Amino acid sequence: MVGGGERTQAGKRVLSAGLQIRLNRGWKTYWRYPGDSGVPPAFDFSASVNVAAVEVFYPAPKRFPDGAGGHSIGYDGEVILPLRVVPKDASRAATLRLNLDYAVCEKVCVPAKAKAELKLLVGSRTHGDAIARAEALVPKAGAVGDPGALAIRSVRREAGASKPRMIVDVAAPSGSNVALLAEGPTPQWALPVPEPVAGAGPGMQRFAFDLDGLPPGAAAAGAILRLTAIAGEQAIEVPFRLD
Repeated sequence: MVGGGERTQAGKRVLSAGLQIRLNRGWKTYWRYPGDSGVPPAFDFSASVNVAAVEVFYPAPKRFPDGAGGHSIGYDGEVILPLRVVPKDASRAATLRLNLDYAVCEKVCVPAKAKAELKLLVGSRTHGDAIARAEALVPKAGAVGDPGALAIRSVRREAGASKPRMIVDVAAPSGSNVALLAEGPTPQWALPVPEPVAGAGPGMQRFAFDLDGLPPGAAAAGAILRLTAIAGEQAIEVPFRLD
């Protein structure tokens, strides 16, 4: 882990840090939703000292073929996951202790564990620039119908052959390679990875996915999906409530 300074948020002192993961060439690790295969990271900060809360942020990930006809979602090379740490006592230093369960893959998924410890000192900005660059890659919050070069213009549900199907129209800069990701309201949801389909209007790209992978007993009505659209280094994250 690396430290990156401090800020004030909602009247509270918030310390910045980052979890840096470096992968060998050809290896990948997974996003908070791993896609059709893989294991998401699990963070345990319970052994930390003078820490009230830790929030983990994820830079926009990539889609990778999983070798079985589907796609996994995650990172290759190097990634920094920004952390925002709220100390219990803002006048004292905080010590962040992490037990991490995650997975890496080359051709098969390999479970892994890691431990890290970092003392966060007041005024320290040792890796502030690197963490700021990682924070800039975290998808920006938006809403369906927003204007902008990258935006989710519309979302609708239609009848499918076996399951209802979600249709999402994304506006994106001309010539950009766009990816769309979909998550349910809890980690137990396993929605399919959206795929490009024909039918979009000028300047738009259309994606579709079946409303499948719900946990046993879960109802779609009222659930809030999280849609992430990515085009190069631009990314947005949009909630959508199912009626």
